[in-house]
Amino acid sequence: MGKLTHIDEAGQARMVDVGDKGATARRAWARGTLTCAPATLDLVKAGKTPKGSVIATAELAGVMGAKRTSDLIPLCHPLPISHVEVVIAMDEMLPGFAIEASVRTEGRTGVEMEALTAVSVASLTLFDMLKAVDKTMVIGGIEVTAKEGGKSGSWTRG
Repeated sequence: MGKLTHIDEAGQARMVDVGDKGATARRAWARGTLTCAPATLDLVKAGKTPKGSVIATAELAGVMGAKRTSDLIPLCHPLPISHVEVVIAMDEMLPGFAIEASVRTEGRTGVEMEALTAVSVASLTLFDMLKAVDKTMVIGGIEVTAKEGGKSGSWTRG
């Protein structure tokens, strides 16, 4: 385990100074799930949900969420994001939805928080759009799956 970079010597929260770091290509991937009743998945497949195209809307919301991460997470640096992709797939085995995001930047700090935010906001949007038909939904398993770039280099979940 490394040192907590967002805590100063006195134990106070602080924004990490990345001013002396060089900008490098960075990328992060994250995933999560939203489980639901099989009947809810059937409604989405049939295009008969009360609020319309839930997957397209949630994917767009995830992209928007990634772009607003620094407004949501205290001490998170605003980053010049060059690309965000959110993909939501129906998964009958859950049953529910598998949500994946990738985020790319050329910057001085990583985009793991942006990828996690994209998945979280997409999941919350699915929940919001389907809550009228399913009160049993569960959001879970949100995690970083890989990252590239920066001083610590590449990492992939084992």
